[in-house]
Amino acid sequence: MALPLDYIPELSPNMLAFPLVKAMIANSDQFQIEAHMKNGATVLDCGVNVEGSLEAGLQFAKVCLGGLANVQLHWHDFNGLHWPSIEVMTDHPLRACMASQFAGWTIKLDNCFFAASGPARAIMHKGKLFEALGCEDLSEIAVVCLEGNSLPTDNIVHHIAEACNCRLENLYILIAPTASIVGTVQVAARALETGLFRLRRMGYDLGKIISGSGVCPVSPVARNTHSALGRTNDAIFYGSTVIYYLRDDDDVLSNLVKYVPSAAVDGFGQAYMEYERTHDNLYMMNLDLFTPAVVWMSNLNSGNSFHSGILRPDILARSFGFTYS
Repeated sequence: MALPLDYIPELSPNMLAFPLVKAMIANSDQFQIEAHMKNGATVLDCGVNVEGSLEAGLQFAKVCLGGLANVQLHWHDFNGLHWPSIEVMTDHPLRACMASQFAGWTIKLDNCFFAASGPARAIMHKGKLFEALGCEDLSEIAVVCLEGNSLPTDNIVHHIAEACNCRLENLYILIAPTASIVGTVQVAARALETGLFRLRRMGYDLGKIISGSGVCPVSPVARNTHSALGRTNDAIFYGSTVIYYLRDDDDVLSNLVKYVPSAAVDGFGQAYMEYERTHDNLYMMNLDLFTPAVVWMSNLNSGNSFHSGILRPDILARSFGFTYS
């Protein structure tokens, strides 16, 4: 079989993520997670029947980004709101964020629903996104990250293995509910990805983007999945800042940047749970609602930078359920 023209073995997200997964298994007590065997495949419970941890959340995010990004947890000031945040930096934004981290695969089987992402998506290499990006991974080891509330059944494990065309013993599945420590951390690490998603929906050529960095508050763990979806998305929509280093014309960027951040989207000004009261539900909302609060574009051709957007700590406070004394 001929290799894809853009295939670079050293940038295989599955092979780069695999040592991170092995470290999680070897230090499961430290990470407060559990590893299970399912028909030969390895399932890492990162919050379903265990507590999980901040450290496990960081590792989960790194795995989801295919080992192609630096992920750190630190405190950040969001216009007066001092809060723990996730910072993501990558010099491979398309491979890390779009070909790996982007949750473009839904699994509905055995009365279960999972949002699937992670390095294995580059092995599947299906859909219009990959037609545009390339970035195919030929790894025999497949690593999948699931967002869901239950461990995958035998049928689901087999379904994932077949979709990835891999042997069960080479399949590694990480799972965490949105309403968990790991879940909130790994979603906060998606701010950079959401900006790329927004740009792609606008028809922008993502191939012009060289590097990127983003910071996003880590929302408090919510009491249920519904509230967790609202809080984690509010964190990105009203609290995140991203910067893209790219090569383009200044005239293009100065106009484009105005339409990328959340302030340019209908529905801006309402927390997600407030928005839902006048719309169907959080799963059916406008996809343009998934975008960062503040966007910077730094042009490597001219040395000029352009930005747009605004942070809204007042809405974050409402969404996060803050009480003051």
